Amino acid sequence: MYWGFKMSGKGQHYKWGDKKKLLLFSIIFIFLIASITLTLSKPSGKIVYITTNGSGDFNCDGRDDQVEINQALEYIAENPRFTTVHLEGPNTYVISDSIYIGSDNILEGDPTAVIKLEDKVGWPLEKPLITQMDSAGNHDITIRGFEIDGNHDKNNGKNRGKGYHNLIHFLNCKNIQVHDMYMHDSHGDGLKVTKCSDVKFYNNRVYKLGHDVLYSIYSSNIEAWNNKITCRTNSGLRIYNTNHVKFYNNIIDSEGEGGAGIEIQKIGPSTVMNDIEIYNNLLYETNAAGIWITGYGSEYTKDSAKDIYIHHNKFYKTGINPSANWAGGIVLNGFQNTLIENNKFDGCYGAAIAHKQVTDEFAAPNSGYTTIVKNNVIINTQSSPAAGKGYAVYNKLKSTHSFILQNNCLSSNAGGNYLGVNSTSDFEADSEIAAKLSNNESLGEDFPWSEAMSAGPQTSYKRDESGAQTGQEESFESNLKKAFADFIRSLERFILSFFMQPDEVENFKIALPFIISDNRLREEAPNITFSDSEYIDVGKRSERGTYRGVIVFELSSLNQTDRIEKATLSLFWYYPENQMRSKDTVLEVYRPVKWCEEHVTWQQKEINDPWKNPGGDWYDRNGVFQGNTPYATITISGEETPDNRYYELNVTELVQEYVSGKYENTGFLIKAREEDENHIAFYSSNWQNKDQRPKLTIDYV
Repeated sequence: MYWGFKMSGKGQHYKWGDKKKLLLFSIIFIFLIASITLTLSKPSGKIVYITTNGSGDFNCDGRDDQVEINQALEYIAENPRFTTVHLEGPNTYVISDSIYIGSDNILEGDPTAVIKLEDKVGWPLEKPLITQMDSAGNHDITIRGFEIDGNHDKNNGKNRGKGYHNLIHFLNCKNIQVHDMYMHDSHGDGLKVTKCSDVKFYNNRVYKLGHDVLYSIYSSNIEAWNNKITCRTNSGLRIYNTNHVKFYNNIIDSEGEGGAGIEIQKIGPSTVMNDIEIYNNLLYETNAAGIWITGYGSEYTKDSAKDIYIHHNKFYKTGINPSANWAGGIVLNGFQNTLIENNKFDGCYGAAIAHKQVTDEFAAPNSGYTTIVKNNVIINTQSSPAAGKGYAVYNKLKSTHSFILQNNCLSSNAGGNYLGVNSTSDFEADSEIAAKLSNNESLGEDFPWSEAMSAGPQTSYKRDESGAQTGQEESFESNLKKAFADFIRSLERFILSFFMQPDEVENFKIALPFIISDNRLREEAPNITFSDSEYIDVGKRSERGTYRGVIVFELSSLNQTDRIEKATLSLFWYYPENQMRSKDTVLEVYRPVKWCEEHVTWQQKEINDPWKNPGGDWYDRNGVFQGNTPYATITISGEETPDNRYYELNVTELVQEYVSGKYENTGFLIKAREEDENHIAFYSSNWQNKDQRPKLTIDYV
């Protein structure tokens, strides 16, 4: 965050005062520092603390530490006024037996707190490090914020992937959250759930486990997002006879070991799997397929295995194992009506997309399965000794499976574009477009595969020296930002009150690049969330429908007592480049109804919660629902070639209403007044050039 002072032209009279004033200054300054330190050192709430220095409610000694941890968890289970057990760091808690958590309880810790499995522990199969208190099932369980070390190398007498030392395992449980964890080096799974429901796994870093990172068996309502995963033995995210699943915004790779990045399995007729969505993921150098989907076993109806939706993912060099016949981008069989669209496949081994069964065990029981592949970019597919010569699309199951190919863009695939399949609408990129594809340059809106070029998370992918993936924002960092901002504000005001006469105190200026989210609302794709797009757009194109945008900035660093003098929303021009347009575009800003940053679409503001009016619900400046008096407006002439610059909207009144607490901060809804052949676009918060991203500048007293 950028901070600065906007001072008047008067000479500044700094009055240092006498020794008493200096002493007072020192005392208050120290108090401020201490206050911030205390604020950040311990979470709020009804918490029981565990540490190793004797200052906790329960105290461990680095040996058999599960005893004290379980005592603390039993205590909060028996005393409902307490909800949370907190592990203080920097400490390592060595366990020789399982940890048991109950219903409505939280097990959390500092990022420097580590639960570590004892050396040579000698546990039997299926004994996990953390599990439920009631064998019949628990509910509303949260595990967050700390590190779990499976201590693989000091327990090397066990085989990986056989059920030893699963880090977390729940059976018949509901409402489970595991987030902001660092999990690594085990013989088994990270989070294994069996016959569970409503499971959320997010913001975790996971490095080289002994089986799957998330393994869901006969469960429902499973979500995993914003995880960074390096596989070692099996898959990153895996579901087995599980339905109602969303996997999104994950980064998954392997270091020469492991299986698929994402694994979808159905066996037999007992379970329906017809609601699975995989989107905005980066699958990177996985050992086998980026995504492996298989239905097999005894006969089942096609209605019970259908409609998997895979979109806006990036597959980069997936399938690096030369001996894996299921290498590639997506390998699938046994599912009907799978839709694969707007993905980018770059450098996959064997084939980018293939109908294939891994072994006879995984043979689909019926025939007539169809997979739809459209608007994807498939380039640079490479030969693999076991998986194929480098095809864009490969159908090895022609007698039972078929592809429908529509408007895919293909280039430089080593084995050719097709084997066992053909298309009349796919596009072979010319030299100019091929160069843009290889350089990952934007193609613009005029191409059906333009969305595929910005698929996947837009964050960089790096590892530190230990191999663990970096860039993960820990759970306390948002609190740190706000606390630090509050501290700086207090300090600024305090210093000014000493150094300046009352009439000399001027405005502060704050520039807010911290965008919580910005999203495109696109009529042509009414059920897709575009939070990772590099631009936001408004207006209408006859062939593609209407576009609107929503954007929200973090305002928590401001107080209700602050007087907002001016607030300016700045949007940097993106499209069209160097062109005049047939019509003016009048840009308008409204106050949107609360929306979900992760799930907002043209059709809905949250999952299963549609807008009353597709394209967004809003209030105007007069408080009228769907009114037409905007908070801010600007006219961009179609007769002029837009400069490479920011366009500014005065949103002072709306920001005043947010900061004062009159309304909850729901951000800005941006639309064109007349939505007819006047489509324009601006760079979003995902644009690579930070100097061209949206910003909100506020002058305040």
